[in-house]
Amino acid sequence: MKNLGQSRDVFYVSDGTAITCETLGHVVLGQFSVTAREKTFPFVESDHKVDELIREINQSYERNGVKPLVFFSIVVPHIRTKLLASCAHCYDVLESVVAQVKGDLNMEPKPQLQRSHSVAKDSDKYFDRIAAIEYTLAHDDGVSLKNIDQADIILLGVSRSGKTPTSLYMAMQFGLRVVNYPFIDDDIKRLRLLPEFEIHRHKLFGLTIDPERLTEIRENRLAGSDYASTEQCLQELASVESLFRREAIPYINTSSLSVEEISTRVLERAGLKRRLF
Repeated sequence: MKNLGQSRDVFYVSDGTAITCETLGHVVLGQFSVTAREKTFPFVESDHKVDELIREINQSYERNGVKPLVFFSIVVPHIRTKLLASCAHCYDVLESVVAQVKGDLNMEPKPQLQRSHSVAKDSDKYFDRIAAIEYTLAHDDGVSLKNIDQADIILLGVSRSGKTPTSLYMAMQFGLRVVNYPFIDDDIKRLRLLPEFEIHRHKLFGLTIDPERLTEIRENRLAGSDYASTEQCLQELASVESLFRREAIPYINTSSLSVEEISTRVLERAGLKRRLF
């Protein structure tokens, strides 16, 4: 978040994982010039946990003189009541949506602790996702091309163009099996696809990046090396983008995109369906 306005302590609180609260909180706060000092409190489902949380909230108020912001999703009524009585601005991330759906469906909701994705309930989906993560890790950064026929998508690009975080995000969030392969000097000199990729052309997708951004990233990893030099980055990117165009491989520039945005655009352009968990 941009440091252009006020700063504020922000708490994400849930009786589940708190991922939904974090996601919606980030989207909302992204609309304001606020620097957030964030803390996440998952599985707040007992008096002991909510009392500890309220102490932290009240200490924040006493320390800073302003109420912290709390994005929460709590089902247990008395725990919810306790939280709402704290020295904070509290926002129920589901309340308004649930109320509207209730009216549209003319049906009473049945609140429950956020354990809807437990292993016992969704065991097949859970283990499918674990298998996708294991497959993606085993095929990270060109380590192995074994069982490449099982891949849902194959990401190609120069080193440090965002392939690994994108691969892992798609595996963890959508249960996709992803191979990612970095073009190295030998590949760039040959400027052709590996034979293993030829029969899987429909799965290929390229990632590229601005040379200035690539140089910056590589400098942080190996400062002063040829690998991080502007000339090397320019040469690699020009060669690989030429390959993408020649072989009609779709590709996107990742320079200003988050891993969520990269993944979504890759899935959309590749025509892959999300597998939600």
